[in-house]
Amino acid sequence: MADEVSATLEEGWSGHRCPASAFARRSFLHGVAASVGGAAGGIALGSGAALADTVAQPEQPPKSRTIPFHGYHQAGIATPPQKDLIYVSLDVTASTRAELTDLFRTLTSRARFLTAGGRPPKVAPTATPTDSGIVGPTVAADGLTVTVGVGASLFDDRYGLGARKPVQLVKMTPFRHDDLDPALSQGDLLIQICADERDTTVHALLDILMHTKSAAKLRWRIDGQRNPERPVGVRRDWFGFKDGISNPTVTDPAQMNQWVWVQPKSAEPAWAAGGTYHVVRIVHFFIEAWQKVPVAQQERIFGRRKASGAPMYAVGENATDLLDPIYTNDPQGLITPLNSHIRLANPQTPQTAATSTILRRSYDYDRSPNPPELDMGHAFVCFQQELNTYIAMQTRLEGEALVPFISPRGGGYFFALPGVRDEKDYYARGLLA
Repeated sequence: MADEVSATLEEGWSGHRCPASAFARRSFLHGVAASVGGAAGGIALGSGAALADTVAQPEQPPKSRTIPFHGYHQAGIATPPQKDLIYVSLDVTASTRAELTDLFRTLTSRARFLTAGGRPPKVAPTATPTDSGIVGPTVAADGLTVTVGVGASLFDDRYGLGARKPVQLVKMTPFRHDDLDPALSQGDLLIQICADERDTTVHALLDILMHTKSAAKLRWRIDGQRNPERPVGVRRDWFGFKDGISNPTVTDPAQMNQWVWVQPKSAEPAWAAGGTYHVVRIVHFFIEAWQKVPVAQQERIFGRRKASGAPMYAVGENATDLLDPIYTNDPQGLITPLNSHIRLANPQTPQTAATSTILRRSYDYDRSPNPPELDMGHAFVCFQQELNTYIAMQTRLEGEALVPFISPRGGGYFFALPGVRDEKDYYARGLLA
């Protein structure tokens, strides 16, 4: 029998080496092997039954969630952070205000489709495809959000928008220890793309860049990830500390209206109501140097326990990270050092109360290899009703004990636009009207 099979295979792969005949013989061999296996186990099966039993059943497609696109505010701000992120900054190349409007309309239509999911338009096999196909023939929503912001440079004299610029929107300037790279900073537009899976964010990036290339060009990009919560609670950054513990409650409209969303009839232009100031800081971590620091010193630099994320007075490994540091009983910084990261970010004094609340939504990045050092760090992200809130907080942090272990190298200040209300609305319509 084995000799016959061997001879048949030799015939199938001779001459024109027809793959169809090879596939047929492979199926035959599969059936033979299954029959032999069944006989060895004392089970009599016909070749047809054996073949049917060995065919793998298709896996069920993974569940995909949809985050609503339309609303008074953009998604991707109060939305609980998804696992994967891409930030892309664009320089607008549109020649006229009409072309700029078309750019925002195009961005809206692409974001509306991608966040809802569906099948791209069919084209002939010989035509240029309308979709990259990297997520398959049907685009799954996959928890995707697309959040669009504008930078101060968009309000120069190109499009006549100077009088409508958000009041506090400026270009990011270096703080004392910054080493900002112009190639990784600023931009006319910032697009935040977040989703539950990596291929979804990449697919959305390629789609948006393809459809907007006639009116905008890529300036810089940073990719990020959210690590899982280990063991519980808030996730950890590359330094091993829990990040983003102190935040307003995103499900509480009163807190969000007080600290995050620009309100109607404020000092801001009327069109800005429902938007928010958006800060991105690309912060390089000197991880190898950090790993040489004893944990007790690391904790005093951050101002919280490494294992639990709890305040310094909580010594148990399983202490909750929701405890208040309570600095009133520690005026000299004997428990929580005065120059620790969290104490400078929020000193809990009457003088700093108005500049201590921001909505953090950060991600970690890894752009290694980059010899001779690892290029890993933190894409620090925050939203706030007033940009000056963040600037005052970061100014306090110029003297923090963490300075020798970090190097801020890029990012920018942007204004996240109000939401797209309905099918007739589009990004920045109030600004451009």
